[in-house]
Amino acid sequence: MTYERLVVEEDGRVARVWLDRPARLNALDGPALEEVIAAFDALSRRDVSVVVLGGRGSSFCAGADRKDPPGRVPPETGASARARRWAAQLGRRALEAIERCEAITIARLQGHVIGGGVVLAAACDLRVAAESTRFLIPEVELGIPLTWGAVPRLAASVGPTLAKELILLAEPFDGARAERMGFVNRVVPDGELDGVVAAMAARVAAQPEWAVHMTKTQFRAYGRAHVLGDVTEADGDWLTAATREDPSRFSW
Repeated sequence: MTYERLVVEEDGRVARVWLDRPARLNALDGPALEEVIAAFDALSRRDVSVVVLGGRGSSFCAGADRKDPPGRVPPETGASARARRWAAQLGRRALEAIERCEAITIARLQGHVIGGGVVLAAACDLRVAAESTRFLIPEVELGIPLTWGAVPRLAASVGPTLAKELILLAEPFDGARAERMGFVNRVVPDGELDGVVAAMAARVAAQPEWAVHMTKTQFRAYGRAHVLGDVTEADGDWLTAATREDPSRFSW
C-alpha cells in the first residue's frame, strides 16, 4: 500500500511504521488515523515479528491536529449522524488496530508525546523514550474528556491513582517519571534511542516465534479483561458533546 501520512519499512522480520508529518510534529488528523489502522492490519498479515512505531523529525506525535482534528465532519457535508459517529471513533479504532497486530509492537518516543501520541504509545507492547521526551495529556484542560478508550488502558498501565492524576491535572511529565511510573520500559540518552530500539527489536525477533506469539496473545487477553464492560463505544459521543459545551476552545 501507499501512504500519505506514514512511511512503512520492512527489514527482515522487523517493520517500522513512521508517522510522517514532521512539519506538524506528526499531529493526527482523520487520514493519519485511517492509515495507522490500514498499516497495522496489513502488517498483521506479513511475516514480521516486530513493528516499531515512531515519528519522523523532532517529535513522536503532538496529538490531535487542532487545525484539522480527527473525527471532524463539517455540517455542510451533509453527512449522516451515523457517518459522523463513525468518524468520531477513528482514534479508538486505531488503538485497537495496534493492539490486535500479531507482531510485538514497540513505541519509539522522542520530543513531544502529547494527548493522542501518549495514547498511541500506550497501545504498543513496549515503549522506549529518549531522555528529552516530554509527555502531556491536555484533554481535560482543553475542555474535553480523554477518549479513544485511553482511560482504561492508562489505568491498566500505571494504575488508576496515577492515571487520574495525569489526566485530571494535565501537567507535563518527563521520561524519567514515565519510567518510574511504569509507562515506559526504558529511558535512554537521546543519541542512543535508535540503537536501543533496534537492539530490542532484534532481540524479540530472534526469540522462538511461537512462544513470542502465544505470549502476546496471553497479554492481549489480559488487557481485554481490563476493558470489558467499558463504554468506549460512546467515546465519539462524549467528544461531540464536549465541543458543543464550549466551542471557543476548538478550531472546529
